[in-house]
Amino acid sequence: MTGDRTQDELQAGLDHVRESPREVGTLELIVARPSVDERVLLASGELDVEHGLVADRWSRGSKPNPKSQLTVVNVRALQLVAGDRSRWALAGDQLYADFDLSPANIPPGTRLAIGSAVIEVSDQPHLGCEKYSARYGRAAREFANSLDGISVSFRGINTRVVKSGTVRVGDTVRKLD
Repeated sequence: MTGDRTQDELQAGLDHVRESPREVGTLELIVARPSVDERVLLASGELDVEHGLVADRWSRGSKPNPKSQLTVVNVRALQLVAGDRSRWALAGDQLYADFDLSPANIPPGTRLAIGSAVIEVSDQPHLGCEKYSARYGRAAREFANSLDGISVSFRGINTRVVKSGTVRVGDTVRKLD
């Protein structure tokens, strides 16, 4: 099932995304991807400097890219394209947060503390792809890759783990100095 939001509807919801917490937010969902198109919702997860989310397939790939070890998506943006929370995990990200992921708030190199782990924002953009279009509609992909979408990291961000630790649904997401 694809999304049916129009560009105008997505644009209208952008203010809600921009109102996301800027300093301290909340981790709303953790999703492991053990294999292609498989999703497992986790109450807690281990983030590891070498392996990313331990239950995820990232480190088992043929050429795991350290700049895209772990992806984080803004739940307000995802709510706009996915609607029902049961469809959030289709996005394929590992961490789902109510937090301002815009490059103005957390440019590359910024570190975020979540639970006992610390992650660092990558300079590699995370953009909408064909799978995103298939799951949420063409308008969602086009909007995610537009200037407005990029200005709020609508599709999310790529990160890497810099301090291993445990994360749990409900943990705070905190910007570090």
